[in-house]
Amino acid sequence: MTKTLIINREISWLSFNERVLQEAADNRVPLIERIRFLGIFSNNLDEFFRVRVATWRRLVDMPDAESSLKESPAKILGHITKTDYAHNQRFLKIYDQLLSELERENIFIINEKQLTDDQGSFVRQYFRDHVRANLFPIMMKKLKRTTSLKDKSIYLAVQLKKKDNSIKENHALIKVPTSVISRFLILPKKEDRNYIILLDDVIRFNLADIFSVFDYDEFNAYTIKITRDAEMEIDNDVSKSLMERMSESLKQRKRGRPVRFVYDGEIPHGMLKMIMDRLKISGKDNTMKGGRYHNFKDFMKFPNVGGPQYEYSPAPPLPHKDLSGCKSILAAIKQKDIMLHFPYQSFQYIVDLLREASIDPRVKSVKMTLYRVAKDSKVVNALINAARNGKDVTVYLELQARFDEQANIYWSEKLLEEGVEIIHGKAGMKVHSKLILIERKEGSQKVLYANIGTGNFNETTSQIYVDTSLLTSNPKITTEVEQVFRLFEVSYHVPFTFKNLILSPFKTRQFVTQMINKEMANARKGKHAEVVMKLNSLVDESLVKKIYAASKAGVKFRLIIRGICVLVPGVKNKSENIEAVSIVDRYLEHSRIFVFHNDGKPLYYLSSADLMSRNLDHRIEVGVPVWDKDLQTEIQTMLDIQWKDNVKARYLGKDNLNTYKTALVEEELVRSQVEIYNYFKSVFYNLPVKEQ
Repeated sequence: MTKTLIINREISWLSFNERVLQEAADNRVPLIERIRFLGIFSNNLDEFFRVRVATWRRLVDMPDAESSLKESPAKILGHITKTDYAHNQRFLKIYDQLLSELERENIFIINEKQLTDDQGSFVRQYFRDHVRANLFPIMMKKLKRTTSLKDKSIYLAVQLKKKDNSIKENHALIKVPTSVISRFLILPKKEDRNYIILLDDVIRFNLADIFSVFDYDEFNAYTIKITRDAEMEIDNDVSKSLMERMSESLKQRKRGRPVRFVYDGEIPHGMLKMIMDRLKISGKDNTMKGGRYHNFKDFMKFPNVGGPQYEYSPAPPLPHKDLSGCKSILAAIKQKDIMLHFPYQSFQYIVDLLREASIDPRVKSVKMTLYRVAKDSKVVNALINAARNGKDVTVYLELQARFDEQANIYWSEKLLEEGVEIIHGKAGMKVHSKLILIERKEGSQKVLYANIGTGNFNETTSQIYVDTSLLTSNPKITTEVEQVFRLFEVSYHVPFTFKNLILSPFKTRQFVTQMINKEMANARKGKHAEVVMKLNSLVDESLVKKIYAASKAGVKFRLIIRGICVLVPGVKNKSENIEAVSIVDRYLEHSRIFVFHNDGKPLYYLSSADLMSRNLDHRIEVGVPVWDKDLQTEIQTMLDIQWKDNVKARYLGKDNLNTYKTALVEEELVRSQVEIYNYFKSVFYNLPVKEQ
């Protein structure tokens, strides 16, 4: 297998983020949503540098690492820097275009120099009432610790001068307090014009007030931002709990090495050098000249001061035909397997299921895995209520969910206070599965009800992440879910046999390989052989090579990969039987689905696992077969609609990477997320389909 058929995963990820940037440039997307996509792009890039780039930087410092890697860490970092620079230039160009489009719609983002007298008075009063108390300037001469600059925050590097040069120039840093104050201040409307000023410029406008104790009369401020290494070293001290070790590691993360330094290109060279020297930042730390504003992730919350036409049309979650109006969700699940598709259908059903279990006198226990939890979690509140009502509640709460560690420590402590049994597992083995298990006494029997899903139990992300959950009381599934929780309780020491569930790190890799082998055998017999996979990421090289081998054997592959895809489809004599697309749109495609043709008797599976080595070998992931014919039809219909997408699908081929899949002449336009919403609305409820 030639090396050229494996794309570097970092470059592939940057290609995914380029697709996000395409959404900001797409004039078919509502104007305010396009601004918000710039925020998503920026937020994604921050995390990429904090995790992936930081890892490669550490490898550069390890002389022995290069010999065990296929590519030089320095070379990979060079590719990343080059691509990042190109994307940043495009980003700034798109931002300027959007500013012009906003102005045509009478929405103006103005800076401190453009304020009228009335606007200036308003901004000055707002500063005194809301901002000033949250500012804590640091004089550069007094800066003792380079780690005092917070990761993910933006700072104004302030130059203090006397116009007649009678006082020596001074410098200060001011953290822009976006964690407690909105980045955007909406100014009073003038006639039909709407005005917004950024918090950065509110502070700039009031620099003389901030530094009034000095005798300076000229102030200039330039934005800088540090991104730090977010990897955590977890102490191996067995005398400490995982929660204690995670808490200590979180403190270390705040002092992580800088991996990216972005600065305002207008900053004077001497001032920039002084700041970099003081902060111990070198050219190796990926310095990037940018514009006046950084931390565009805040633009994810850019306010709509225009009208509803500048945002996506409302698409309220739809009721489910088997659950709408039913008195008992447990009773509905007892009758048949039920599948929920978020955000098309309401996540409230999951909350209602837990609430019902918490007060049902025949429910004895509730067990659940939690990975990422909403800020004011109704899910956690339902679990607490169950514990207060005397149920045995057990929660596996993953402390190692990246960037949610602190929140999960908080929830662990809160649940423990309420008498919930908490399991934390062990370092290096994340539990990423999405499980609920409810035990109910029915007559003399114990009946189990389970949820196996692809996405987190999070009311917030369920509104924008496309995920699927299977609700079942089938004992062939529920008894194995019960075994998974036993596995947690014994810290994975006792092996269990799973006939139906597909578990990582024990079975997923072997299962996918075996299923592809079966398709290869059918292809060699001249039978139709096909595999459909919908994933976030396809990275594992051994499985990619297996897919290539199957393609050469005549197996057709249709891949819908939102994020990283190191496989190259459509190469003659190597991968010509493989087609791959990525869909980036209003919702984030997050579900993992596998369909194997199986000689005309298709097999359908949902899973929490992507095809990455971490998901296959280093996490507890759970996949589940979908046996109900009606539910199989649901899955197949959704996949068919997605494959027909000719509005938001992009090709992942070598020669047409990120090229939009467009409609042929007279071919109907299909935007899959809209059509899937319409499908659930029309088929389940026989309602008229409304154009979105």
